[in-house]
Formats: sequence, C-alpha cells, structure tokens
Amino acid sequence: MAGGDDLTRAATDRLFELAEVLGAMMQHGMAEHGLTPARARLLWALHHTGPTTQRALADLLAVTPRNITGLLDGLAADEYIAREPHPSDRRAVLVTLTDRGRDFTTDLRNGRNALAEALFTDTPDTELSSFLTVLETILTTLRHQP
Repeated sequence: MAGGDDLTRAATDRLFELAEVLGAMMQHGMAEHGLTPARARLLWALHHTGPTTQRALADLLAVTPRNITGLLDGLAADEYIAREPHPSDRRAVLVTLTDRGRDFTTDLRNGRNALAEALFTDTPDTELSSFLTVLETILTTLRHQP
C-alpha cells in the first residue's frame, strides 16, 4: 500500500468524514425544499438534459419506469415539473422543469459554486490538480468494486 497502513487508514477516515459532512449538507439543502435525494437527483438530471421523456429519465438514472412515474407524480404535485405531450410521438410524454424546478436547480448550482469557491479559493492549481487525480483514482477503484 502506498504511504503505509497508518496513512492509508487516516486517508480513509478523512474520506468517510468528508462523505458524512457533504451528505449532511446535501440533506439539509434538500430538506429546505421538501425533496428526497431521489427527487433532487431527478431534477438535477432534468436540468442537464432539458425536456425529455420519462423513459429517457429512467434510463439515465438507471431506475425502472415505474419508479420514475412515482418520482414524477410527487414532483408534479409539488409543481417542480410538468408533463407535456411529445411533439412528434403521440405515445410519449415530455417532462420539463417548471419555474419552481428551475429555481431549485439554479439554487443548487449556485450553492455548489459557492461551496467550491469557499473550499478551493486559496488552493494552488498544482495542489488542486493533484487532489483531482487522487479523487479520480479513488472513484475508479470504487466504481469497479462488486
């Protein structure tokens, strides 16, 4: 192991602490809007894709169409999304963000930008680049775990 067992354990402890702190921050932000992580993730995906079909959202988020329907029903009831007829496919429905949904994703993006500024404004580019390399290595390893 690179860096020895003590360094490896210390790095892992810090990763878990970081995940816990970031998770709590995200939960707090979602709770302010009355959203679950699954609903917030769907809104964020819709923010990036633009209007799209329920099926495409299910594929993108790797969930069943039935699961997407339930999430969208809740988001529609809370006026975060709207369903509209697809312009070229009578069988499909397009899902779009409403003003409330756009406001949420804008707040989310602004919050992420502010956090990035607060965390990294004084970090030299060389250190940030090294940090990103280490994070990518960790993510690659984790993505290949069973």
